[in-house]
Amino acid sequence: MAKGGRRYPLVLYTRMIDLWWPAIFTIGLALLALSWALYSWGFEQWRWLTFASIGVLNLFLGLLFLIARKGAYVQPFSDHLRLATPLLRLNISYKRFFRASSANFGALFPPQNISKWQAEIIQPLAKMTALVLELNGHPMPRSFLKLFLSPLFFKDNTPHFVIVVNDWMRFSSEMESMRTGAGAVSAQPKRNNSILSRLPTNKK
Repeated sequence: MAKGGRRYPLVLYTRMIDLWWPAIFTIGLALLALSWALYSWGFEQWRWLTFASIGVLNLFLGLLFLIARKGAYVQPFSDHLRLATPLLRLNISYKRFFRASSANFGALFPPQNISKWQAEIIQPLAKMTALVLELNGHPMPRSFLKLFLSPLFFKDNTPHFVIVVNDWMRFSSEMESMRTGAGAVSAQPKRNNSILSRLPTNKK
């Protein structure tokens, strides 16, 4: 099996999970406190056990989300790019790549075109640079991909993926290095080594 490069966490999923897991965990603690109160006040067993069970389930889900925040990443290989989330692991062949471009993440999703909860996710990430990987076709039906990927991976109906990582220049440089067989990249890659230096940049 080909050796993969560095794993780059998907900032979008980290942001989403950071919004969800504290709320789920807090609800779990509140339900456990309520179940204890019902037990102390002498309510029927089934009442406090119901709240306790739901509370434990919420605590479990909260911890599961916290662990899963590191399970979403992109990783370049010599012949494909791996896009992984907690529920999906997708290998995208470089042969499918049509063009790669950079864009301001917030500009890809204007506030008037997205829901309020999507705007809440995007707001702190709006000034980050996103990579738009345009493809000659998705590796599997888009309807299936939408079951496992956030709508914020797709800016329109064309075949592509919107990728947001913390170090987009290093990621693009390593991906190009792996794709061309140039080997590992240095810790401080230069911009002209990047795949983006030779492809159009999407500006809005």
